[in-house]
Amino acid sequence: MSLFGNLFTKFKQGLQRTQELVLAPMGRLLGLRRLDEDQLEELEDLLLQADLGVHGVKRLMDRLRFEMKRSGDIDPKAVLKDELLKILRQVPPRPFLARGTQVCLLVGVNGVGKTTTLGKLAAHLKDRGEDVLVVAGDTFRAAAIDQLELWGTRAGVPVIRNQMGGDPAAIAFDGATSALAKGIPWVLVDTAGRLHTKDHLMRELDKIRRSLQKVIPEAPHRVILVLDATTGQNGLVQAEAFKQAAGITDLILTKLDGSAKGGIAVAILERLKLPIAFVGVGEQVDDLIPFDPETFVDGLLDV
Repeated sequence: MSLFGNLFTKFKQGLQRTQELVLAPMGRLLGLRRLDEDQLEELEDLLLQADLGVHGVKRLMDRLRFEMKRSGDIDPKAVLKDELLKILRQVPPRPFLARGTQVCLLVGVNGVGKTTTLGKLAAHLKDRGEDVLVVAGDTFRAAAIDQLELWGTRAGVPVIRNQMGGDPAAIAFDGATSALAKGIPWVLVDTAGRLHTKDHLMRELDKIRRSLQKVIPEAPHRVILVLDATTGQNGLVQAEAFKQAAGITDLILTKLDGSAKGGIAVAILERLKLPIAFVGVGEQVDDLIPFDPETFVDGLLDV
């Protein structure tokens, strides 16, 4: 199977719950050549249920109404696909290219799968033939440190750790120093889960950032927010708060396979203009896949 075919299959599988619970009824509407007002309202409700967001859904419905007024009979599915792609391509994913030593800081609230995601990202980069150093910066949970060590063993990447309760900024400093000295291109720093409403925890991220910059002035090169797709619009609230407080540069959307709200990716890009780097569509190490607008929309609208 080609890379495109493999990604499409994984996206389609990951969006299966969104389709089964929300989008499957949309197939009947998308097969029509013209929609009356009741049908348009039904379609709008379905798109909202998939968590595409109020702003994104309004944009889609405005486009459908415009095309119907302009030309009469239309292909609703083709119109939706075109407009969705315009939204998703506004902020294309930034390629993960190593230029010197690149430091990536992963942040998010508790329970989003951040530590697991970091392990999968480490394995992804290692599979590309690039060296990776993992920093166990979540020193509040012994399980997080042990989990990263397990991922490090699986992926064949070293893990810098400290004792539980240690200073996360200090261990981040040690990791960046070690990677720079050894010429390792990727440093992935795990952090403790934190609510965006807790000011002292958000200030701790600033301390980690300052420690990294003592070693590499441009670090962190990426601040990646890990979001749980099952939270739907709550994830959008989290992203807005973290963007303001922590200078988010990229997003990773996890648990897409367990969510009926896969459209949150559209809402995030429409509102926040933040690139989605990867999506998680399962528990296996290769189920963290690069976000691609074309394959995502094809999986979403494959009804």
